[in-house]
Amino acid sequence: MSLAAMTTSAVMTEAPILEMRDVDMRFVLGGLVGKRTTLRALSGISLKLTPGRALALVGESGSGKSTCARMLARVYEPAAGEISFRGTDIGKLSGKGLTDYRAEVQMIFQDPFGSLNPTQTIGYILERPLRIHRPELSGKEVRTESEALLTQVGLVPAAEYLKRRPHELSGGQRQRVAIARALSVNPTVLLADEPTSMLDVSVRLGILNLLEDLKRDKHLAALYITHDIATARYFAEETAVMYAGHLVEQGPSEAITDHPRHPYTQLLIAAVPNPKNKITGGAVRRAADIPLWTAESRGCPFAPRCPRATDICREIMPDPTPVGDSHMARCHHL
Repeated sequence: MSLAAMTTSAVMTEAPILEMRDVDMRFVLGGLVGKRTTLRALSGISLKLTPGRALALVGESGSGKSTCARMLARVYEPAAGEISFRGTDIGKLSGKGLTDYRAEVQMIFQDPFGSLNPTQTIGYILERPLRIHRPELSGKEVRTESEALLTQVGLVPAAEYLKRRPHELSGGQRQRVAIARALSVNPTVLLADEPTSMLDVSVRLGILNLLEDLKRDKHLAALYITHDIATARYFAEETAVMYAGHLVEQGPSEAITDHPRHPYTQLLIAAVPNPKNKITGGAVRRAADIPLWTAESRGCPFAPRCPRATDICREIMPDPTPVGDSHMARCHHL
């Protein structure tokens, strides 16, 4: 049984703390006015993050997963739709309200090599957010808190790590420092953008276990972005599958992996290595780049790769269809 499944029964049903409702995002590509193309990076995305639970956002590179996280972090503003935090539209936040929001919604980046300042010590990296967001702490209290954060993420003796610089740490240790930095301002939401993809396989499970412990002990809401649907089941109670900026399937993680209904989800499941299965070329033959979804695009974006595609798939994007308890998929041929 997955970690997520074991903890689900212990989590009381709560209202979402951070929510996207029918969010669109567009980027303009190209330099010359006559040759510009409007990329529809997200189309009608609705997601909910709930305290004590994790939502995994799964898909190939270019599907729009990181764009969702950056919108929740207010790096990008939505072209349409709304993002609300505790019922307040985050687009209306400014001044202290925006500073407080950015403390409560923290991001853990994919690259532990690039997300830490290589010229500064680990002590400085942890002390900086503490001094900005928790100015009531004295110098001694800041150092004590920094040591406590490193101990919490498994870096001991903490006093020794505070003296080091990022290049003196392994990839897994750097990612633990990045997690400690995110925790330093007492967030309520963690946005983890592929936090294990650049780490050795041997340390990935340790990072996921750490995030699971933090989610449970601190009652955090978590968005876990990954291209690996197997780890999504391990860590997250719910999974949403994205393709070309569209949500194509969403529901409980075990239902998604045990009974995938959308052809794209089935393709992701088939790509997970299984020593019991013989290697075939089927998945390789269906491989293709995710299409650029523009203002002129229509239909289901997965249609060019889909073995079930018919004329209606190339013309009309299907609406979400319930296929089980809290489980939906968008396909004309369910």
